[in-house]
Amino acid sequence: MRHTARLVAAWMFALAGAAFAQDYPSRPITLVVPYAAGGGNDVMARIVAEKMSKSLGQQIVIENKGGAGGSIATRQVARSAPDGYTVGIGGTGTLGINPTLYPNAGYDPRRDFSAVGLIATSALVVLVHPSIEAKSIPELIALAQRAPGKLNYASAGAGSGIHLGTELLAYMAGIKLTHIPYKGSSPALTDLIGGHVAVYLSSLPPAIALVKEGRVRALAVTGPKRSPIFPDLPTVAEAALPGYEAVLHYGIVAPAGTPQPIIGRLNAALNAALAEEDVRARIVADGAEPLPTTPAEYAADIDREETKWSAIVKLSGARVE
Repeated sequence: MRHTARLVAAWMFALAGAAFAQDYPSRPITLVVPYAAGGGNDVMARIVAEKMSKSLGQQIVIENKGGAGGSIATRQVARSAPDGYTVGIGGTGTLGINPTLYPNAGYDPRRDFSAVGLIATSALVVLVHPSIEAKSIPELIALAQRAPGKLNYASAGAGSGIHLGTELLAYMAGIKLTHIPYKGSSPALTDLIGGHVAVYLSSLPPAIALVKEGRVRALAVTGPKRSPIFPDLPTVAEAALPGYEAVLHYGIVAPAGTPQPIIGRLNAALNAALAEEDVRARIVADGAEPLPTTPAEYAADIDREETKWSAIVKLSGARVE
C-alpha cells in the first residue's frame, strides 16, 4: 500500500508540474551570475539571455552578485523556489571547486541543483607582466624555482577557475607562487598591466589587444589544443607540463526540484540560442566553444568537474585566505 501511495503521489506531482509548465514563463526570469560584470561568466550569460528571452516570451534579467568566489550567489540559487524563475550560471569555480575549497560553501553541486544545460567551455591564456624575465612556460618555472614564493599571481577570486588553474600549474611544476585574489577579472587584469602582480591566467578576448600592444606577454594557453585566437602559442602541456589542462565550463542550473517540463523548456531555449549563428560567432570570438547538451549530459559534466577539481584542491593544498 505504501509503495502504491508513493507512486500515486509522484504521478500527481508530475501532473501538477506539467500543468504548471504549460503557463511557464508568465513573468520575467532572473539569471544570477555569481561574479561581477565583465568576466567570462557574465559574458556567457548575456550572450544567451537575449535569444532565450525571445524564445521563452519573457525577459531574462541578469543579476550580478559576487562574493566568496561565487558561493554566495550560487547558494542563493540553490535556496530559491524551484519554479524556474530564478536560475544561475554554474561554472568550474562555483560547482567544481568551491564545494571543496570553502569549508561551508552551503550547497552540494549534485544534490542541490537541476542541470539545465552547458553553454560553452573556454581555455585561458597565461600572461605575465613584461618586466618578468620569462618568455616561455619553462622559463617561468625556472624563475619561480630560483625564488620560491616571490612571484605572485592574480585571480578573479578565491575558488575561481583562474585560481585553481594557476595552482594546478604550480603543483605540476613543483613551484611556489603567491596568490593575490581580486573581486573579478577586470581589476586583476588591471593590476597585471600595472605591474602589481606578475602572472595572470586570463580569458582570451581581453588579452588580444594587450599582447599586441606589448602591455603584457603571453606564454601559453591552458586548453588541450592550441587556440585559433593565439595560434602561435603552445599549450602549457606541450610547452612543459604534459597532462596539464585548465578549461572553464559555463552552464545554467536551476534549484533542485524544479519540474522537468520547466527544465525542458529552459534547455530547449538555451540550445536554440546556441544554434543561432550570431550567438555561436560571439562565443567563438570570446575564445570559447559552444556546447549544447541535454540536462542529463550537463549533470554528468558537473559530476566530472567536481571530481577533477576537488582532487586538485586537495593535492595543491589551495585554501581560502
